[in-house]
Amino acid sequence: MSGALRGHLAMLCFSGLVAGSFALGAMATPHIAPAALNAPRFVLAAMVVGAVAALGPGIPRTTWRAPWRYLLLGGAMGLYFVLMFEGLKTAAPVSASAVFTLTPIVSGLAGYVLLRQITTPRMALALAVGAAGALWVIFRADPVALMAFEIGRGEAIFFWGCVAHAVYTPLVRRLNRGETPVAFSFGTMIGAALLVTAAGWSEIRATDWAALPGIVWITLVYTAVCATAMSFVLLQYASLNLPSAKVMAYTYLVPTWVALWQVALGHALPPVMVLGGVGLTVLALVLLLKDESAALR
Repeated sequence: MSGALRGHLAMLCFSGLVAGSFALGAMATPHIAPAALNAPRFVLAAMVVGAVAALGPGIPRTTWRAPWRYLLLGGAMGLYFVLMFEGLKTAAPVSASAVFTLTPIVSGLAGYVLLRQITTPRMALALAVGAAGALWVIFRADPVALMAFEIGRGEAIFFWGCVAHAVYTPLVRRLNRGETPVAFSFGTMIGAALLVTAAGWSEIRATDWAALPGIVWITLVYTAVCATAMSFVLLQYASLNLPSAKVMAYTYLVPTWVALWQVALGHALPPVMVLGGVGLTVLALVLLLKDESAALR
């Protein structure tokens, strides 16, 4: 299996893990401030990745060259997650997912500015097809609901978090100096933990940790281990093997994964018409699997 195909597989797993953050995050946000939730999740995630690295190849000293890189990358991802949970206070998970599908377009622009990566016509077609399929899933195959879509305060807040997420992807390739995905992710999570803790220290101190309901602790552990530690490594790996637009195109699968999460949590299956949108997202990914390196050269 080539590095590009492994990158696609990594992003397939990444999209499923991220979807869980929407499903569980919406249930936890009424009980805890966003910074108070995200600071310990980054600390725990750093501990998990650091332990994995220690048991494996280790983290060489060269990883810590130019540590400002990890503050920049950690700040981008910390901002994304904090604004995500802040937005989920007032935005429904479905609307937040709709905003999230704008990320590939922003990532493509950032990839061109930072890396001069070019979005080919075939890739642009795949992004358009994926966007159409995702929106069809998000609005449950209801054209009236789609046309009536309005951006509220929560969606507007989360949009800026998505911009930070989109910029993060090309920054990984631009700032990586040969570090392994695990080592690079470890440094990034330390940077995120430091910045989010410093920015949200007052919220952390004001939180009554003993009185938090179980869903908050479930969300904390899941987001730390699955949606942070594992997804960071997957995103780092994919970003080093795929163009930014292709990496972020997998966000189009998130609404579909969210629907599956809802089924797993006891909600009803989506209508049959919604499955048409699922088919479009699969078609978009098939288009993206085509190797376009020769055309770019």
